[in-house]
Amino acid sequence: MALRNPDETFVEPSQFGSACTGKLHPMALKGIELFNNRHYWEAHEALEQAWLDETGPVRHLYKGILQAGVTYLQVERRNFVGMAKMYERCRKWLAPWPDYCRQINIKQLRTDVASMVEAAGILGPERLDEIDPDLFKAIVWTKD
Repeated sequence: MALRNPDETFVEPSQFGSACTGKLHPMALKGIELFNNRHYWEAHEALEQAWLDETGPVRHLYKGILQAGVTYLQVERRNFVGMAKMYERCRKWLAPWPDYCRQINIKQLRTDVASMVEAAGILGPERLDEIDPDLFKAIVWTKD
């Protein structure tokens, strides 16, 4: 599955391997730290800056992480429809990446966000305020 970037060219999954060996953009580092402290809106802003600054394929990874945070934010805001929309976008951007990229456990992030959305789906929009706070998982990663 190839993903489109803003100028409508395709990014092939074969490019992801080399994209995963570099260092995280400084704003991505900040975004992950904010995400892990449950400051999802601020994480969005930092990751968006990393996404805008980055020209290589890893920008799409930043976008997926950003949307994972917004998925959590929508749950916090009790916005069931917003959560569902963001989750679908998040899945699209995270799905093609390998399990580990730039020292981030992408597989665990995909699993954690899916677990949150599954639990929210069981509760439904009228009971979203009952979501287990332990489902808001931090991104598992290794600092340089």
